[in-house]
Amino acid sequence: MKLRDSLKGIIPEEKLSYVPSSYEIIGSRQKAVAIIEIPEELTEFKQAVANALMNLHKNVKSVLVKKSERKGELRLREFEVFGDKNTEVLHKEHGYLVKIDPTKAYFSPREATERQRIASQVRPGETVMVMFSGVAPYAIAIAKKQPKVKKVICIELNEHAHKYAVENVRINKLEDKIILINGDVREESKRFFGMCDRVVMPLPKGAYKFLDEAFSCIKEKGGVIHFYHWAPEEDLFSEAIDLLKSKAKEYSRKIKVLDKRKVLPYAPRVWKVCIDCKVE
Repeated sequence: MKLRDSLKGIIPEEKLSYVPSSYEIIGSRQKAVAIIEIPEELTEFKQAVANALMNLHKNVKSVLVKKSERKGELRLREFEVFGDKNTEVLHKEHGYLVKIDPTKAYFSPREATERQRIASQVRPGETVMVMFSGVAPYAIAIAKKQPKVKKVICIELNEHAHKYAVENVRINKLEDKIILINGDVREESKRFFGMCDRVVMPLPKGAYKFLDEAFSCIKEKGGVIHFYHWAPEEDLFSEAIDLLKSKAKEYSRKIKVLDKRKVLPYAPRVWKVCIDCKVE
């Protein structure tokens, strides 16, 4: 049954069309949280929508209603919590586990396929840098998919996300493969300049400000940058590619675009995109 159908008779007929058709569920069969955006037209029915979601999905114990856009240095949203106030859950994807509280750190199960896409490109013996690494899902995906990776270096500013990353690396038994650093990419990446075969930059809004660090981390012989950006539907890739070309020129490097992809909707008619580029 769809959420809208489950609210018939609870929400006035003329307002049913405002009930969201999509939402995210993070967690397990035992306990999960749902994240949903409820429009202004349904403000007085937020509790009803939350109850309906929890009835529809018996494993959902908490519903997080978005109260704000991502903001601040850590790019976190504010949520209104319905149901269980303990919003920490254990999520499983592609054979590994991710412990997360979505009110404290960003994580999206909708990016599981993208994480696997990146992980499948990593070759044995590579040193990989993951900037803005969050609770370490990219690093764990890489180390699980390519057990012969040399090291995956994670840098994350959010202290809560870093603590979850430490726990996630431990429960997935990857302490020997993943280095976790709680700090600013601009500062912490310096010790890895010229040491990386691959740099992953999974932050759509603002990653371009760290392209200096990304190019500096790539080995002299070359490597790959996975650059995430956000762009309007009518021109998805031009700006991202121009940013990469411009920065490559500054470093007397050349780039070759290996792939360009739409990843996820970011806002109405705006997409999170990824450019995979070879730095030569």
